[in-house]
Amino acid sequence: VAIARALVKKPKVLLLDEPLSNLDARLRIQTREEIRKIQQRTGITTVFVTHDQEEAMSICDRILVMKDGKAMQEGEPQEVYRDPKDLFVAKFLGTPPINVFKGYIRNNQLYIGNEKIKDVNPNIEDKNVYVAIRPEGFIIDDKGVFSLDCKEIITMGRDLSLVCSSPFFVGDKIKIIIDSDITPWIGTIKFSIRDSKLYVFDEKSEERIAL
Repeated sequence: VAIARALVKKPKVLLLDEPLSNLDARLRIQTREEIRKIQQRTGITTVFVTHDQEEAMSICDRILVMKDGKAMQEGEPQEVYRDPKDLFVAKFLGTPPINVFKGYIRNNQLYIGNEKIKDVNPNIEDKNVYVAIRPEGFIIDDKGVFSLDCKEIITMGRDLSLVCSSPFFVGDKIKIIIDSDITPWIGTIKFSIRDSKLYVFDEKSEERIAL
């Protein structure tokens, strides 16, 4: 009803400020799809404000991530997801959220703990960094570069969710998503890392470092 009252005035710009926050999960999905259809049918420029990043990714043509009233990054949803400019944006987008580890760069190599993750640009000076890896960026590999302690395996239908731990992890639990055709185990697992799912950020500024 509220949306209808706004639309009947044929506005040049429509502001929707968290319109779905009081709906249950199933109804939220249904309603956001309907809002998307209405916007496309009417052609009214719509500013959709939400703290739900999944909602933002699914409903918008362009996304603007803000922090403390400051614009952090703007672009198409997939573009911002694939190419975050700083650690805040990387942590905000993605379900489950990106996994962040304390690492460092020494002699043109990226490390987490004593494990060398990859070679980096020789122009990058030695420094402490945050290493962020998307949950889908891990590949179980006996010859992998990174070891984690798997604590729990959760079946999610087509995928499996691994709950892991590491002394270098920044946060509570590491969440990893793998294909259900793969058989993991409880205990130490070695992983290879997909380059496209790995990001490095300066420890002080939290800005992205191009490897």
